[in-house]
Formats: sequence, structure tokens, C-alpha cells
Amino acid sequence: MARLRSFQRLAAHFVDIADFLLVYIEEAHPSDGWVSSDAAYNIPKHQCLQDRLRAAQLMREGAPDCPLAVDTMDNASSAAYGAYFERLYIIQEEKVMYQGGRGPEGYKISELRTWLDQYKTRLQSPSTVVIQV
Repeated sequence: MARLRSFQRLAAHFVDIADFLLVYIEEAHPSDGWVSSDAAYNIPKHQCLQDRLRAAQLMREGAPDCPLAVDTMDNASSAAYGAYFERLYIIQEEKVMYQGGRGPEGYKISELRTWLDQYKTRLQSPSTVVIQV
């Protein structure tokens, strides 16, 4: 949940230059599967989309101001983005501009913040225009 709060703070800080979206995918440590000793929630493996939608509401509670999407039961988004189980992306004009490492070890809000800071600086910097006459 701390990671989600960090993400929420980041999204609030950069709301002027970026749109943020959370995508809830399959549960990393379902209570009836590979259980983590530090799991914050008791969520069983999703058997249907309704199960996944219910579990996704917990994510919404952690980041209420951020839009939330839910992956399909065939895990199409997770497979397409290699999100298994947490990952950060920046996508501009249908192109991946930043791809964070796979979570949990590679999930680094600080890297995403650095990228967004640099991007914001580029947006605010006057660019040189050359006019040929």
C-alpha cells in the first residue's frame, strides 16, 4: 500500500504534464496460491472478472484520484507489457518512452520521478528556432 501512496503523490505532483492510469492485473500472491508473509490483503486467485474487479477496488482505495483499469482474465495487458506483477511505464503517442524494471525489485518511483522531472524541464525550456531566409 505504501507503493500505491507514493504513486498517488507522484501523480498529484505531475498532473500538469501527464495522465496517470493504474492497471490491476492478476494477483501476485493470492491467498490460495503462493502466499507472501507480508501480504496486506487476503485475496484469492481470481476465478472470474467479478473477482478481479472486487480486488481492484482495494487499489482504488489506495489511489482514489487515479483512473483504474482492470486487465482481462487472459491477462492481455500483463503479457503485452511484461507487468508481472508491478511495472511503471510512460507512453507518448503510442510509443513506450520509459519502461521501469519488473516489480517488486524493479518498481522504482524515484526513477519515474527523475524521468518526469527531466521531461518537465524540457517542456519549460525555450527551444532554439532556426529560421533560414
